[in-house]
Amino acid sequence: MSNRMWGGRFATGPDAIMAEINASIDFDKTLYRQDIAGSKAHVAMLAKQGIIAAEDAARIDEGLDAVRAEIDSGGFTFSRELEDIHMNVEKRLADLIGPAAGRLHTARSRNDQVATDFRLWVRDTIDDLDSALADLQVALLDKAEAHAATVMPGFTHLQTAQPVTFGHHLMAYVEMIGRDRGRFQDARARLNECPLGAAALAGTSFPIDRFATAAALGFDRPTANSLDSVSDRDFALETLSAASIAAMHLSRLAEEIVIWCSAPFGFIRLSDRFTTGSSIMPQKRNPDAAELARAKTGRIIGALNTLLIVMKGLPLAYAKDMQEDKEPTFDALSSLSLVIAASAGMVRDLEPDAKAMKKAAGGGYSTATDLADWLVRVIGMPFREAHHVTGRIVAAAAEAGLPLDRVPLATMQAVDDRITEAVFDVLTVDRSVKSRTSHGGTAPANVRREIRAWRRRLAKEAKALQGA
Repeated sequence: MSNRMWGGRFATGPDAIMAEINASIDFDKTLYRQDIAGSKAHVAMLAKQGIIAAEDAARIDEGLDAVRAEIDSGGFTFSRELEDIHMNVEKRLADLIGPAAGRLHTARSRNDQVATDFRLWVRDTIDDLDSALADLQVALLDKAEAHAATVMPGFTHLQTAQPVTFGHHLMAYVEMIGRDRGRFQDARARLNECPLGAAALAGTSFPIDRFATAAALGFDRPTANSLDSVSDRDFALETLSAASIAAMHLSRLAEEIVIWCSAPFGFIRLSDRFTTGSSIMPQKRNPDAAELARAKTGRIIGALNTLLIVMKGLPLAYAKDMQEDKEPTFDALSSLSLVIAASAGMVRDLEPDAKAMKKAAGGGYSTATDLADWLVRVIGMPFREAHHVTGRIVAAAAEAGLPLDRVPLATMQAVDDRITEAVFDVLTVDRSVKSRTSHGGTAPANVRREIRAWRRRLAKEAKALQGA
């Protein structure tokens, strides 16, 4: 029996293994809304151009609405024999309206159809991810505002470096996520061209209006080259690249949450809502949400690698290899969405231990740089000399087992007799963070100013989105 999609060229159906490897309906049914939207735009254009009768177009449009309603309600039966979402929809349309359904595929191919569907899905998903990332920024801003002056140790090499504030630390992630949103928005802008009407690879001889279908589907313009239209998956690659970077950022946040929750640090506490217990150790409170957020980054980055490898050796135009574009993309962006939601939940849930943070901030001689800066500013000492003098004072403090602000003045003066009692004004962690007033610095006033600026920016973006 010949395949009903391929027509008379084939006398028999595919081998069972061929059917198994060829079918994509198990995952591309995700595209049904986009597929039906593309078909509705296409059939409206065909009728307007006089390529099919208006009566047939109306019946097709009405039938497509009925098919979508069936799928929405869960009453649609997907068939693996029909391979993909396109043929499942078209077959059900034929069941509902008869032979007129066969006119829907005029002047298009499954090649440009799937390229359009996939772009629409990626575009919709980018919009959802942007909204979720903006919500995460709000969660971070709220927590940062509450702790703009909460002192904690800043680290380099995971060694105590200089005091910062918890609010300042969280604001670093607001900046990262802002760049992530920018990358997604850039990817969206580039993908917003419509492949529909490129047909299999060479365009069509029918007098179609590709600008009309592009506009109907919310694209900026039709794609310019029919070969590129059906063979391009840059839009998915670019989106997966942005997703991978975003996931990396969220993995870094998750790693810090794991560290901060650990007993040696004890900087924050997560409630039962975002932790789990142990099957054998009743005292345990494990930050599993953070650990899983960290782990899912691997599958997101893996999806990018998968698609890069699929595409790297393909000649123009379409090849069946490209069917492997959807599963990793669907999985990666779904995983990222879950990680974003979990991250926002953890940020809102976590409660810092300000006393533990401040105590740790004073360890490791974290105000040594403040001492060196004082020597430069007050005595006029060259910084390299001040660095050396400070190092000798820190060594003396370590030998005596004293924090820097408890080192006797006489001990400091034994290193350099120009040091006065005024030096103690800069050696506490509170004074240290308040002094860091340079643009982008950790001073609480800076942090609050940046929070206000970000809130204005997010409000402006939300207003622009509502007006779009």
